[in-house]
Amino acid sequence: MTIHKEGKGMLLTLLVMLALVVLASFVYFGTNAASVVISVLCIAIFLFFLNFFRDPKREFVGFEEGMIIAPADGTVVIAEPSEEPFYFRDKRIQVSIFMSVLNVHANWYPTRGKVVYYTHNDGRFMAANLPKSSTENERSTIVIELESKVQILLRQVAGALARRIVTYSREGDVCDENQQLGFIKFGSRVDLYLPMDSEILVGVGQKVTGNQTVIAKLKKPNYE
Repeated sequence: MTIHKEGKGMLLTLLVMLALVVLASFVYFGTNAASVVISVLCIAIFLFFLNFFRDPKREFVGFEEGMIIAPADGTVVIAEPSEEPFYFRDKRIQVSIFMSVLNVHANWYPTRGKVVYYTHNDGRFMAANLPKSSTENERSTIVIELESKVQILLRQVAGALARRIVTYSREGDVCDENQQLGFIKFGSRVDLYLPMDSEILVGVGQKVTGNQTVIAKLKKPNYE
C-alpha cells in the first residue's frame, strides 16, 4: 500500500500542524491526561487522513473487449435507464457508485479506448448519494470512445464534503483499464452512462471494487 500523490502534500502539512499541537499541549499541560488525550486525538486524525489517501496497486487481469470495470470503490446507488442531458442527450443506462470517506478515492478508467471529450463544471455540493447531485454538483465529465466507436460517459461528482475533483484526462488521451483517471477528495460518486443494450452485472446496494469488479458488458452488436 502506498500513499496517493494527491495526498502527499496535504499529509505532510497536516503532520507538521499536528506535531506542533502535540508539542504545545505538552508545554502547556505538561505530561498529564490532557496532553495525552490531545496526542491520541492528533494521531487518530492523521491516521484517518493517511487511510483516506491510500493508493492500492491493482491490476485487472482478463480484460475482454466490451467489459466495463468499476472506476471506483463504493456502493452502487443507481443502476437503471436515465436521461443524460448534457452530452448524449438521450436515454442511457446509468450506473452510479457512491464513495464514503472510508473508501479508496482514486478513480480508474473503466475500459480501453480514447478520451474524445472532457469538461469540468462548477456547481453545488449536495450529498453525493442524491440523484440531483449528478447534474447540479461540481463535476468533471469525460467521454471514452472504444475501438468499436461506441462511446461511454463517465462523470466524477463532488459531494457534501468533497471540494476538489482531480481529473487527469484530456481529449486525445489513449486509456486502458489499469490507468487512473483522477481522484476525488472526500465523499463523492462516479456515474457511468452506458448504451441501453448493455448487460448490467451489478445491482443497487452492491459493493464494488475499483479496477476489479466487472459492472457491465456492452453487447457484441456494438462491435460488428
